[in-house]
Amino acid sequence: MNWQMLLLAACGLGLSTVAGTVGGLLVKKVPHKYNDVILGAASGIMLGAAILGLISPAAEIGGKYTLLLVAAGVLAGASLVSILDRITPHLHRLAGLDGEEHKHNGSISKILLFVSAIAIHKFPEGLAAGVSFGTGMTGDILTVVGGIALQNIPEAMVIVSPLLTAGVSIKRTLCISLAIAFISMAGTVLGGLLVNITNAILPFILSFAGGTMLYVVSDEMIPETHSHGFEKAATFSMIAGFLFILVMQKVLGA
Repeated sequence: MNWQMLLLAACGLGLSTVAGTVGGLLVKKVPHKYNDVILGAASGIMLGAAILGLISPAAEIGGKYTLLLVAAGVLAGASLVSILDRITPHLHRLAGLDGEEHKHNGSISKILLFVSAIAIHKFPEGLAAGVSFGTGMTGDILTVVGGIALQNIPEAMVIVSPLLTAGVSIKRTLCISLAIAFISMAGTVLGGLLVNITNAILPFILSFAGGTMLYVVSDEMIPETHSHGFEKAATFSMIAGFLFILVMQKVLGA
């Protein structure tokens, strides 16, 4: 395990979230159409990173029970995020840009729920980035880490508006962004530690991380991009994001 590279990847994910937040503060209000296109591309990037950078490499690892471990890992990862989703509100219900829904929502409890909903999805993403180091393939690692970092930027941008609408100050929004960034970074380090402990269940660990990402894409990101009447644009944007990751992996793995 290259710990320096792992820590560099963790810092990169954290910085991408902060960069997206700063961009969101500069833009402040993202129209639904562009919001859906941006999140559509982010969901395609996440989908590509999960399949091409985690689940597919896991299935290629030799072993008698590899495919069984992969299937179990994907289901376990998706199930865990599904359980966590029951604890806090769905992200797409809180991260929408409908001003009326959040106009009078300035209580600290609502803000904490909002932050919790985001953090729940950031931790498994960081975990997936750290676990990707278990593949030992530079192309797979850069696909997952780069893909998550790329989607962190637009995702952070589009959640700034609801925070500001909920009554959160710019300074506190930046602090929240830093907290979420640290959560993502902690997940990355933990993922690296899990891989370093044992290789016997590596297919399970890789596919578990991939399963968490698949769940987030299907349950949170796609529904959000298909709820404002711009489904076609969001769909083709998602396809473009997936193809970008495909090309990225082939170029880096060449």
